[in-house]
Amino acid sequence: MAVQYDLEGQRRVYERWAPFYDRVYHKFLSDAHRRTAEAAAACGPEILEIGVGTGLVLPYYPREARVCGVDLSIHMLAKAREKVLAGLPQVKLIAAMDACRLGFRDEAFDAVAVPFVITLVPDPEGALDECARVLKAGGEIVISSKLSRDTGPIAALEHAVAPLMAKVGWSSAFKISRVAAWAERRGFTVEEIAPLFPAGFFKLMRLKKPAG
Repeated sequence: MAVQYDLEGQRRVYERWAPFYDRVYHKFLSDAHRRTAEAAAACGPEILEIGVGTGLVLPYYPREARVCGVDLSIHMLAKAREKVLAGLPQVKLIAAMDACRLGFRDEAFDAVAVPFVITLVPDPEGALDECARVLKAGGEIVISSKLSRDTGPIAALEHAVAPLMAKVGWSSAFKISRVAAWAERRGFTVEEIAPLFPAGFFKLMRLKKPAG
């Protein structure tokens, strides 16, 4: 039987967040946003950003890039379009799409940036499969998110508070090993796992597609 995902429920959550999302997260996540954009742009000019939201990452891509941004929420995308129209020529497309059903041809992008969304989509492996499909050989999936270790006292604490965090839209127990296991199955190489502000609470994870 096919698994049913509550995409409509997610849309309603994002609709409520859209008016004040930037005020809450702009400065707090600016380091992660900048480093995500830099890592993606280092792979080449053709970049897809999944979970573009209100467009907070978009100004960090270089002007010579060609960026497509997609998100589930039209309300969040409306904010992103305002930023693009105000002067972001590197952004070529803003569109509503499900991360598990991307409307792009195979091997269209040099990099796929996935900032702060992989822990929230109902089917992370399905979304990563779509990232892999639209990614060119030798390209990278660049993930920034709250990614947890499997062992140690911090991992135990993250697991304990996971139900509380889920109620406010965060995941504190999504494991690095889950992404690494997907990468191994698909033949991707984990190029880097780097700490992000604040104090490594967030992580940057780069997954490289085989060259061919």
